[in-house]
Amino acid sequence: MQRQFNPYTENGGTILAIAGADFAVIAGDTRQTEGFNIQTRYAPKVFRLTDKAVLAVNGFAADGNMFVKKVKQRLEWYRHAHAKDMPLRAIARLIQTMLYAQRFFPYYVYNILGGIEDDGSGAVYSFDPVGSYERETCRAAGAAQQLVQPFLDNQIYFKNQVPPPGVAGGHPTHLPLDRVLSIVTDSFTSATERHIEVGDGLELYVVLAKGRSPQGLEGLRAAHVREVTGHTDGERVFVINQELKKD
Repeated sequence: MQRQFNPYTENGGTILAIAGADFAVIAGDTRQTEGFNIQTRYAPKVFRLTDKAVLAVNGFAADGNMFVKKVKQRLEWYRHAHAKDMPLRAIARLIQTMLYAQRFFPYYVYNILGGIEDDGSGAVYSFDPVGSYERETCRAAGAAQQLVQPFLDNQIYFKNQVPPPGVAGGHPTHLPLDRVLSIVTDSFTSATERHIEVGDGLELYVVLAKGRSPQGLEGLRAAHVREVTGHTDGERVFVINQELKKD
């Protein structure tokens, strides 16, 4: 008889993030599962760190919640020491260092960090459980990653698409906010229809660069939109809650 110690489990769910020219959208569903059993229908996977940064975590829920607490603690220490919030690029490096420090007993979580850089551009950083990371335009992780990421590659990176005739410059570098929100909603709607570990609710965080108008948020249907910005003179953060299929 072989005995094995395994402290980890997979709690389902899916997260994704998309960076725009002057905004970032970070989203996750709210279902938490173990195997084919639904543990809870509201387990947030997306967390506001600062007015510039939002972190999405997915994998082992207990590790994810503890890791978010530790990141927030480090950011609070930085705020007290320097009287300002840590920049997004520095937060990405901090997360990499914290994950790599635990590489021999790692946090079983996949992190996606989204927000606004100091130059006002939107950015997305994706991490594996031991800290390897890179900056991207879009990234999905979690139970439905194999379904969602190819869709994002096609709609955001325009892979396997021929540029429309007569359009100068080919495909656009960045999509407008309303189009990105529509892609995110479609991604989770499709994943919910095909994957039992995804569903119940969709929580989207929209981070807007300083001076950027919230145009594009008004046309959302069957959604609850609220602002969670900490300061009134910089970037703005909005949370959008929508319902997904509950079966």
